[in-house]
Amino acid sequence: MHSNQLTLQLKRLYFIDAVRAFAILMMLQGHFIDTLLAIEYRDSNTLAFNTWQYFRGITAPVFFTVSGLIFTYLLIKAKSKGALYYRMRRGVVRGLMLIGIGYALRIPIFRWLNGSFGTYFLVIDVLQIIGVSLILIVGIYALCQKKTLFFSVVMVSIGTLIFLCEPLYRAYAANGVPLVFANYISKINGSVFTVFPWFGYVAFGAFIATLFYGYLVRPRFKPAIVTGFFSVGLALIYGSSSGLHWLAIQTDISLFEAVANYNYLCIRLGNVLVLFGLFYALETYLKHPVILKIGQKTLSIYVVHFILLYGSFTGWGLKRIFGKNLSPMEVILGAICFLVVVSLISIYVIKPNTQVYGFLRRQAFRLKTAIQSLNT
Repeated sequence: MHSNQLTLQLKRLYFIDAVRAFAILMMLQGHFIDTLLAIEYRDSNTLAFNTWQYFRGITAPVFFTVSGLIFTYLLIKAKSKGALYYRMRRGVVRGLMLIGIGYALRIPIFRWLNGSFGTYFLVIDVLQIIGVSLILIVGIYALCQKKTLFFSVVMVSIGTLIFLCEPLYRAYAANGVPLVFANYISKINGSVFTVFPWFGYVAFGAFIATLFYGYLVRPRFKPAIVTGFFSVGLALIYGSSSGLHWLAIQTDISLFEAVANYNYLCIRLGNVLVLFGLFYALETYLKHPVILKIGQKTLSIYVVHFILLYGSFTGWGLKRIFGKNLSPMEVILGAICFLVVVSLISIYVIKPNTQVYGFLRRQAFRLKTAIQSLNT
Protein backbone atom coordinates (compact mmCIF):
# COMPACT_ATOMS: atom_id res chain seq x y z
CA MET A 1 0.00 0.00 0.00
CA HIS A 2 1.30 3.47 -0.87
CA SER A 3 2.38 5.68 2.02
CA ASN A 4 -0.03 8.30 0.66
CA GLN A 5 -2.95 5.97 1.20
CA LEU A 6 -1.67 4.81 4.61
CA THR A 7 -1.42 8.41 5.84
CA LEU A 8 -4.85 9.15 4.45
CA GLN A 9 -6.37 6.28 6.39
CA LEU A 10 -5.10 7.79 9.62
CA LYS A 11 -6.31 11.30 8.77
CA ARG A 12 -9.64 12.37 10.21
CA LEU A 13 -11.41 15.53 9.09
CA TYR A 14 -12.43 16.90 12.47
CA PHE A 15 -13.73 20.11 10.95
CA ILE A 16 -16.53 18.15 9.28
CA ASP A 17 -17.91 17.07 12.65
CA ALA A 18 -17.65 20.69 13.81
CA VAL A 19 -19.54 21.89 10.72
CA ARG A 20 -22.20 19.23 11.27
CA ALA A 21 -22.54 20.26 14.90
CA PHE A 22 -22.95 23.89 13.86
CA ALA A 23 -25.52 22.98 11.21
CA ILE A 24 -27.64 20.77 13.48
CA LEU A 25 -27.66 23.34 16.29
CA MET A 26 -28.59 26.07 13.82
CA MET A 27 -31.40 23.85 12.58
CA LEU A 28 -32.67 23.25 16.13
CA GLN A 29 -32.83 26.92 17.03
CA GLY A 30 -34.20 27.81 13.59
CA HIS A 31 -37.06 25.33 13.80
CA PHE A 32 -37.79 26.22 17.42
CA ILE A 33 -37.94 29.98 16.85
CA ASP A 34 -39.83 29.70 13.55
CA THR A 35 -42.41 27.38 15.14
CA LEU A 36 -43.03 29.29 18.36
CA LEU A 37 -42.22 32.98 17.85
CA ALA A 38 -45.36 35.15 17.86
CA ILE A 39 -46.37 36.61 14.48
CA GLU A 40 -46.16 40.23 15.61
CA TYR A 41 -42.41 39.91 16.21
CA ARG A 42 -41.62 38.65 12.70
CA ASP A 43 -40.65 42.02 11.24
CA SER A 44 -38.37 41.69 8.21
CA ASN A 45 -37.47 45.38 8.58
CA THR A 46 -35.58 44.76 11.84
CA LEU A 47 -31.87 43.93 11.77
CA ALA A 48 -32.15 41.15 14.36
CA PHE A 49 -34.90 39.22 12.53
CA ASN A 50 -33.24 39.73 9.14
CA THR A 51 -29.90 38.46 10.47
CA TRP A 52 -31.59 35.43 12.02
CA GLN A 53 -33.41 34.67 8.76
CA TYR A 54 -30.22 34.95 6.73
CA PHE A 55 -28.24 32.57 8.90
CA ARG A 56 -31.17 30.20 9.13
CA GLY A 57 -31.13 30.03 5.34
CA ILE A 58 -27.56 28.74 5.42
CA THR A 59 -28.44 25.67 7.49
CA ALA A 60 -29.95 23.42 4.80
CA PRO A 61 -27.23 24.09 2.18
CA VAL A 62 -24.56 23.34 4.81
CA PHE A 63 -26.33 20.12 5.81
CA PHE A 64 -26.65 18.80 2.27
CA THR A 65 -23.14 19.82 1.21
CA VAL A 66 -21.44 18.33 4.26
CA SER A 67 -23.49 15.13 3.86
CA GLY A 68 -22.15 14.71 0.35
CA LEU A 69 -18.63 15.52 1.52
CA ILE A 70 -18.39 13.10 4.44
CA PHE A 71 -20.17 10.21 2.73
CA THR A 72 -18.08 10.48 -0.45
CA TYR A 73 -14.84 10.94 1.49
CA LEU A 74 -15.49 7.73 3.43
CA LEU A 75 -16.63 5.95 0.26
CA ILE A 76 -13.47 6.77 -1.67
CA LYS A 77 -11.24 6.15 1.34
CA ALA A 78 -12.82 2.70 1.70
CA LYS A 79 -11.56 1.89 -1.79
CA SER A 80 -7.94 2.28 -0.65
CA LYS A 81 -8.62 -0.06 2.28
CA GLY A 82 -10.27 -2.75 0.14
CA ALA A 83 -13.67 -2.16 1.75
CA LEU A 84 -15.38 -0.33 -1.10
CA TYR A 85 -18.25 -2.75 -1.66
CA TYR A 86 -18.99 -2.90 2.06
CA ARG A 87 -19.11 0.92 2.20
CA MET A 88 -21.31 1.08 -0.92
CA ARG A 89 -23.71 -1.49 0.51
CA ARG A 90 -23.76 0.32 3.84
CA GLY A 91 -24.41 3.59 2.05
CA VAL A 92 -27.46 2.15 0.31
CA VAL A 93 -28.73 0.71 3.61
CA ARG A 94 -28.22 4.04 5.33
CA GLY A 95 -30.00 5.83 2.49
CA LEU A 96 -33.01 3.52 2.77
CA MET A 97 -32.97 3.88 6.56
CA LEU A 98 -33.04 7.69 6.29
CA ILE A 99 -35.93 7.52 3.83
CA GLY A 100 -37.83 5.19 6.17
CA ILE A 101 -37.22 7.38 9.23
CA GLY A 102 -38.26 10.45 7.28
CA TYR A 103 -41.63 8.89 6.48
CA ALA A 104 -42.05 7.42 9.97
CA LEU A 105 -41.64 10.80 11.67
CA ARG A 106 -44.75 12.09 9.91
CA ILE A 107 -47.00 9.09 10.56
CA PRO A 108 -49.96 10.16 12.75
CA ILE A 109 -50.39 6.87 14.59
CA PHE A 110 -53.46 7.82 16.64
CA ARG A 111 -55.27 9.25 13.62
CA TRP A 112 -54.63 6.03 11.75
CA LEU A 113 -55.94 4.02 14.68
CA ASN A 114 -59.12 6.13 14.53
CA GLY A 115 -59.48 5.36 10.84
CA SER A 116 -58.44 8.84 9.68
CA PHE A 117 -55.97 8.51 6.83
CA GLY A 118 -54.37 11.17 4.69
CA THR A 119 -51.34 11.83 2.52
CA TYR A 120 -49.44 14.13 4.88
CA PHE A 121 -46.93 11.42 5.81
CA LEU A 122 -45.86 11.30 2.14
CA VAL A 123 -44.49 14.85 2.37
CA ILE A 124 -40.73 14.83 1.75
CA ASP A 125 -38.29 16.41 4.16
CA VAL A 126 -34.52 16.58 4.62
CA LEU A 127 -33.98 12.93 5.63
CA GLN A 128 -35.58 11.48 2.51
CA ILE A 129 -33.56 13.76 0.23
CA ILE A 130 -30.29 12.94 1.97
CA GLY A 131 -31.21 9.24 1.78
CA VAL A 132 -31.91 9.43 -1.95
CA SER A 133 -28.73 11.47 -2.43
CA LEU A 134 -26.55 8.83 -0.76
CA ILE A 135 -28.03 6.14 -2.98
CA LEU A 136 -27.47 8.33 -6.05
CA ILE A 137 -23.83 8.91 -5.09
CA VAL A 138 -23.26 5.15 -4.80
CA GLY A 139 -24.93 4.61 -8.18
CA ILE A 140 -22.99 7.38 -9.91
CA TYR A 141 -19.70 6.18 -8.42
CA ALA A 142 -20.43 2.69 -9.72
CA LEU A 143 -21.32 4.07 -13.18
CA CYS A 144 -18.02 5.97 -13.17
CA GLN A 145 -16.35 2.56 -12.75
CA LYS A 146 -14.97 3.73 -9.39
CA LYS A 147 -12.56 6.14 -11.11
CA THR A 148 -12.22 9.02 -8.68
CA LEU A 149 -11.10 11.67 -11.19
CA PHE A 150 -13.95 10.89 -13.57
CA PHE A 151 -16.40 10.81 -10.66
CA SER A 152 -15.11 14.20 -9.49
CA VAL A 153 -15.74 15.81 -12.88
CA VAL A 154 -19.18 14.21 -13.14
CA MET A 155 -20.26 15.44 -9.70
CA VAL A 156 -19.19 19.05 -10.19
CA SER A 157 -20.89 18.98 -13.60
CA ILE A 158 -24.12 17.61 -12.11
CA GLY A 159 -24.11 20.23 -9.36
CA THR A 160 -23.54 23.05 -11.85
CA LEU A 161 -26.23 21.76 -14.22
CA ILE A 162 -28.79 21.45 -11.41
CA PHE A 163 -28.12 25.03 -10.27
CA LEU A 164 -28.21 26.51 -13.78
CA CYS A 165 -31.45 24.73 -14.69
CA GLU A 166 -33.32 25.80 -11.53
CA PRO A 167 -35.81 28.07 -13.38
CA LEU A 168 -36.85 25.10 -15.54
CA TYR A 169 -38.10 23.01 -12.62
CA ARG A 170 -38.86 25.72 -10.05
CA ALA A 171 -42.63 25.55 -10.54
CA TYR A 172 -42.82 21.96 -11.76
CA ALA A 173 -46.13 20.43 -10.67
CA ALA A 174 -45.43 16.76 -11.57
CA ASN A 175 -48.94 16.33 -12.94
CA GLY A 176 -49.80 12.70 -13.61
CA VAL A 177 -46.93 11.41 -11.49
CA PRO A 178 -47.95 9.20 -8.53
CA LEU A 179 -47.90 11.25 -5.32
CA VAL A 180 -45.27 9.12 -3.61
CA PHE A 181 -42.83 9.99 -6.43
CA ALA A 182 -44.15 13.46 -7.27
CA ASN A 183 -43.30 14.72 -3.80
CA TYR A 184 -39.61 14.12 -4.49
CA ILE A 185 -39.60 16.46 -7.48
CA SER A 186 -42.33 18.99 -6.70
CA LYS A 187 -43.29 21.11 -3.69
CA ILE A 188 -46.86 21.59 -4.84
CA ASN A 189 -48.17 18.97 -2.37
CA GLY A 190 -46.29 20.35 0.64
CA SER A 191 -42.83 18.79 0.41
CA VAL A 192 -40.25 20.82 2.33
CA PHE A 193 -37.31 19.68 0.17
CA THR A 194 -37.06 18.08 -3.25
CA VAL A 195 -34.27 16.21 -5.06
CA PHE A 196 -33.74 19.23 -7.30
CA PRO A 197 -32.06 21.57 -6.44
CA TRP A 198 -30.88 20.04 -3.14
CA PHE A 199 -28.97 17.14 -4.66
CA GLY A 200 -26.88 19.86 -6.30
CA TYR A 201 -25.39 20.75 -2.91
CA VAL A 202 -24.71 17.07 -2.18
CA ALA A 203 -22.97 16.80 -5.56
CA PHE A 204 -20.73 19.77 -4.79
CA GLY A 205 -19.98 18.21 -1.41
CA ALA A 206 -18.97 15.00 -3.18
CA PHE A 207 -16.69 16.99 -5.48
CA ILE A 208 -15.01 18.67 -2.48
CA ALA A 209 -14.49 15.20 -0.96
CA THR A 210 -12.48 14.15 -4.02
CA LEU A 211 -10.21 17.16 -3.49
CA PHE A 212 -9.57 16.14 0.10
CA TYR A 213 -8.95 12.55 -0.91
CA GLY A 214 -6.53 13.47 -3.67
CA TYR A 215 -4.53 16.21 -2.00
CA LEU A 216 -5.02 16.01 1.79
CA VAL A 217 -1.53 14.65 2.48
CA ARG A 218 0.19 17.35 0.43
CA PRO A 219 2.21 19.66 2.71
CA ARG A 220 0.51 22.91 1.62
CA PHE A 221 -2.95 21.54 1.06
CA LYS A 222 -4.62 23.14 4.09
CA PRO A 223 -3.69 26.77 3.36
CA ALA A 224 -4.49 26.19 -0.32
CA ILE A 225 -7.95 24.71 0.26
CA VAL A 226 -8.82 27.30 2.93
CA THR A 227 -7.84 30.08 0.52
CA GLY A 228 -9.87 28.35 -2.18
CA PHE A 229 -12.92 28.06 0.06
CA PHE A 230 -12.82 31.76 0.93
CA SER A 231 -12.00 32.94 -2.60
CA VAL A 232 -14.62 30.87 -4.44
CA GLY A 233 -17.16 31.39 -1.67
CA LEU A 234 -16.85 35.18 -1.69
CA ALA A 235 -16.87 35.20 -5.50
CA LEU A 236 -20.14 33.25 -5.51
CA ILE A 237 -21.71 35.51 -2.88
CA TYR A 238 -20.76 38.82 -4.43
CA GLY A 239 -20.02 38.04 -8.07
CA SER A 240 -22.15 35.12 -9.27
CA SER A 241 -25.22 37.23 -10.09
CA SER A 242 -23.30 39.74 -12.17
CA GLY A 243 -21.38 36.88 -13.80
CA LEU A 244 -24.62 35.18 -14.82
CA HIS A 245 -25.97 38.48 -16.19
CA TRP A 246 -22.77 38.81 -18.23
CA LEU A 247 -23.14 35.25 -19.55
CA ALA A 248 -26.75 35.99 -20.53
CA ILE A 249 -25.63 39.02 -22.54
CA GLN A 250 -22.70 37.23 -24.17
CA THR A 251 -24.56 34.07 -25.10
CA ASP A 252 -28.08 35.46 -25.50
CA ILE A 253 -29.32 32.54 -23.40
CA SER A 254 -32.28 33.70 -21.33
CA LEU A 255 -31.82 30.86 -18.83
CA PHE A 256 -28.73 32.57 -17.40
CA GLU A 257 -30.73 35.76 -16.86
CA ALA A 258 -33.50 33.83 -15.11
CA VAL A 259 -30.96 32.20 -12.78
CA ALA A 260 -29.27 35.54 -12.07
CA ASN A 261 -32.56 37.16 -11.11
CA TYR A 262 -33.22 34.51 -8.46
CA ASN A 263 -29.70 33.48 -7.58
CA TYR A 264 -30.11 31.98 -4.12
CA LEU A 265 -28.42 28.66 -4.95
CA CYS A 266 -25.00 30.04 -5.90
CA ILE A 267 -25.04 32.60 -3.09
CA ARG A 268 -25.88 29.95 -0.51
CA LEU A 269 -23.15 27.69 -1.88
CA GLY A 270 -20.80 30.63 -1.39
CA ASN A 271 -21.95 30.88 2.23
CA VAL A 272 -21.24 27.17 2.69
CA LEU A 273 -17.73 27.43 1.26
CA VAL A 274 -16.85 30.43 3.45
CA LEU A 275 -18.11 28.48 6.46
CA PHE A 276 -16.03 25.45 5.44
CA GLY A 277 -12.98 27.67 5.09
CA LEU A 278 -13.52 29.22 8.52
CA PHE A 279 -14.07 25.89 10.28
CA TYR A 280 -11.16 24.17 8.53
CA ALA A 281 -8.83 27.06 9.36
CA LEU A 282 -9.87 26.82 13.02
CA GLU A 283 -9.98 23.01 13.10
CA THR A 284 -7.30 22.79 15.80
CA TYR A 285 -9.55 24.70 18.20
CA LEU A 286 -12.72 22.76 17.36
CA LYS A 287 -11.73 19.29 18.54
CA HIS A 288 -13.62 19.54 21.81
CA PRO A 289 -15.27 16.17 22.59
CA VAL A 290 -18.71 17.76 23.04
CA ILE A 291 -18.55 19.45 19.62
CA LEU A 292 -17.39 16.25 17.93
CA LYS A 293 -20.05 14.16 19.71
CA ILE A 294 -22.84 16.51 18.61
CA GLY A 295 -21.50 16.38 15.05
CA GLN A 296 -21.55 12.59 15.13
CA LYS A 297 -25.11 12.38 16.50
CA THR A 298 -26.92 14.56 13.97
CA LEU A 299 -29.45 11.88 13.00
CA SER A 300 -30.41 11.19 16.62
CA ILE A 301 -30.66 14.93 17.31
CA TYR A 302 -32.87 15.43 14.27
CA VAL A 303 -35.24 12.62 15.27
CA VAL A 304 -35.49 13.73 18.92
CA HIS A 305 -36.10 17.37 17.99
CA PHE A 306 -38.80 16.38 15.49
CA ILE A 307 -40.64 14.32 18.11
CA LEU A 308 -40.43 16.98 20.83
CA LEU A 309 -41.16 19.99 18.64
CA TYR A 310 -43.69 18.68 16.12
CA GLY A 311 -45.19 15.80 18.08
CA SER A 312 -44.30 12.92 15.79
CA PHE A 313 -46.40 9.78 16.35
CA THR A 314 -48.49 11.27 19.20
CA GLY A 315 -49.44 14.62 17.69
CA TRP A 316 -48.45 16.34 20.95
CA GLY A 317 -45.39 18.55 20.67
CA LEU A 318 -44.26 22.03 21.66
CA LYS A 319 -45.86 23.34 18.48
CA ARG A 320 -49.30 22.22 19.61
CA ILE A 321 -48.76 23.22 23.24
CA PHE A 322 -47.44 26.76 22.73
CA GLY A 323 -48.21 27.65 19.11
CA LYS A 324 -46.83 30.90 17.70
CA ASN A 325 -47.26 32.80 20.97
CA LEU A 326 -43.81 33.32 22.51
CA SER A 327 -42.04 36.67 22.85
CA PRO A 328 -38.45 37.11 21.56
CA MET A 329 -36.96 36.70 25.04
CA GLU A 330 -39.08 33.63 25.76
CA VAL A 331 -38.25 32.02 22.44
CA ILE A 332 -34.49 32.70 22.80
CA LEU A 333 -34.33 31.20 26.29
CA GLY A 334 -36.55 28.33 25.14
CA ALA A 335 -34.29 27.67 22.15
CA ILE A 336 -31.21 27.46 24.38
CA CYS A 337 -32.93 24.99 26.71
CA PHE A 338 -34.21 23.03 23.70
CA LEU A 339 -30.71 22.72 22.25
CA VAL A 340 -29.31 21.47 25.56
CA VAL A 341 -32.11 18.97 26.26
CA VAL A 342 -32.18 17.52 22.75
CA SER A 343 -28.38 17.21 22.64
CA LEU A 344 -28.23 15.47 26.03
CA ILE A 345 -30.97 13.00 25.11
CA SER A 346 -29.32 12.23 21.78
CA ILE A 347 -25.84 11.77 23.22
CA TYR A 348 -26.61 9.86 26.42
CA VAL A 349 -29.94 8.10 25.79
CA ILE A 350 -30.25 7.21 22.11
CA LYS A 351 -28.38 4.10 20.98
CA PRO A 352 -25.36 4.59 18.70
CA ASN A 353 -25.93 4.26 14.94
CA THR A 354 -23.76 1.13 14.89
CA GLN A 355 -26.33 -0.66 17.04
CA VAL A 356 -29.11 0.51 14.72
CA TYR A 357 -27.19 -0.77 11.69
CA GLY A 358 -26.58 -4.06 13.47
CA PHE A 359 -30.28 -4.44 14.20
CA LEU A 360 -31.19 -3.66 10.57
CA ARG A 361 -28.62 -6.14 9.25
CA ARG A 362 -29.95 -8.86 11.54
CA GLN A 363 -33.52 -8.21 10.42
CA ALA A 364 -32.46 -8.19 6.77
CA PHE A 365 -30.65 -11.51 7.24
CA ARG A 366 -33.72 -13.03 8.90
CA LEU A 367 -35.93 -11.80 6.06
CA LYS A 368 -33.52 -13.19 3.49
CA THR A 369 -33.43 -16.56 5.31
CA ALA A 370 -37.24 -16.66 5.50
CA ILE A 371 -37.59 -15.93 1.77
CA GLN A 372 -35.04 -18.64 0.89
CA SER A 373 -36.87 -21.16 3.05
CA LEU A 374 -40.14 -20.36 1.31
CA ASN A 375 -38.52 -20.84 -2.10
CA THR A 376 -37.21 -24.25 -1.11
